[in-house]
Amino acid sequence: MIEAAGLVLWRRGPAGVEVLVGHMGGPFWARKDARAWTIPKGEVETLPADDDGPERTEALYDAALRETAEELGVLPPSAVGPDGAAEPDVPLGTVRNKSGKRVTAWARRVPDGWDLPDPGHPASNTFTLEWPPRSGRTQEFPELDRTRWCPLDEARALVVAAQEGLLTRLEAR
Repeated sequence: MIEAAGLVLWRRGPAGVEVLVGHMGGPFWARKDARAWTIPKGEVETLPADDDGPERTEALYDAALRETAEELGVLPPSAVGPDGAAEPDVPLGTVRNKSGKRVTAWARRVPDGWDLPDPGHPASNTFTLEWPPRSGRTQEFPELDRTRWCPLDEARALVVAAQEGLLTRLEAR
């Protein structure tokens, strides 16, 4: 079973809570909009064995931070609370996609008004895919080809269905 982890990034906007969603890159998603968006997340890695132990799985929270930074090109800062300290990330639990992939996420409030260095254009990592199929040619595609901030209700209609549960949990906190 594939395990993935990520951050639900949120801020306060003019109409209330806004979340950052990313449009999945590659030819399969190119002409899709509804259910073609996701939170920044990715697969949990298996770490190599050290001298005195077996292979082990990367900690989910560490994977969430690493994958968010890889997909956006930057690890977004946490908002600062009234005491001057960074607000802690809040666990939102795990959801399961139709494919069986388990996605574990944390909510991170970013400073109000914060955005990517190039808003809407993440400096995302890439993946390689044979395209067109059976052509023998491989191409590189970004994991996320664009991002946007949107209110929770709009985000629910955009993200893959299982991730709606993460947004509902964010709203409930």
